[in-house]
Amino acid sequence: MPKSKPSAIKDFIAGGVGGVCTVVAGHPLDTVKVRLQTMPKALPGQPPMFTGTFDCLAKTVRKEGFFGLYKGMAAPITGVAPIFAICFLGFGIGKRLQQKHENEELTYFQLFKAGMLAGVFTTVIMAPGERIKCLLQIQQEANVNERKYKGPVDCAKKIYKEGGIRSVYRGTMATLLRDVPATGAYFTSYEWLQRVLTPEGHDRSEMSIWRTLFAGGMAGIFNWSVAIPPDVLKSRLQTAPHGMYPNGVRDVFKHIIKEEGVMSLYKGFTPIMLRAFPANAACFLGYEVCLKFLNWAAPGL
Repeated sequence: MPKSKPSAIKDFIAGGVGGVCTVVAGHPLDTVKVRLQTMPKALPGQPPMFTGTFDCLAKTVRKEGFFGLYKGMAAPITGVAPIFAICFLGFGIGKRLQQKHENEELTYFQLFKAGMLAGVFTTVIMAPGERIKCLLQIQQEANVNERKYKGPVDCAKKIYKEGGIRSVYRGTMATLLRDVPATGAYFTSYEWLQRVLTPEGHDRSEMSIWRTLFAGGMAGIFNWSVAIPPDVLKSRLQTAPHGMYPNGVRDVFKHIIKEEGVMSLYKGFTPIMLRAFPANAACFLGYEVCLKFLNWAAPGL
């Protein structure tokens, strides 16, 4: 059977499927990550709100039930299909812009540049979705009536009323600082592992499910190794009271370093890394399976 041509439409559709798989697999630990990153500094002589990842997991489930770990999922699940679709589309476009012919194998630096372009593509819709998600995730009241935001739509309306479109897009620069280099590392590491793990004399489309899962999971680890510090800055900025950081991410950085030290930029490290492997393994498996189906069902698309 002839090899299917690269297709922007297929990249878009398969990327969206991969994104949905990512959220379903990874959202509980994402909630833990955001709560650890945004919890207030403990007062002298008092214990912190959470002592770590598993303490946060246990307290959340005990107080809010298992589905408390899925708070704020409506925002990313609604936006994640187009976000990942655009991300994989951006990566495909970035590759094709650098190729002299459609089957040319790019260098790893060229793949990194294509990945960075994908990070730019996603930020426009990623930033407001992340802001809404983070605000919903840090709500911990057991009583529904005590919550400031009733859901994603209510949250969007209230933050828009609070500060207009600038409030909705608060954290855009921090999102760019996180996603541009991290997405470059994400796709480059996945492509590298695909090449390394493909048996000699075989095509990468013949890779087993387990090798695809491993390559996708490790790509997630590489991605978050780069992304954690700017992600902490983004979460703090996006959940801070209106007007707290007038100069944006620069003020957040100065405040964190002064008050909590440089290691606080790695808050949430454990849940991030616990989440990174299964969530991104699910993402790339969903992407590859969907792509194979589309190549079979619509080879000319």
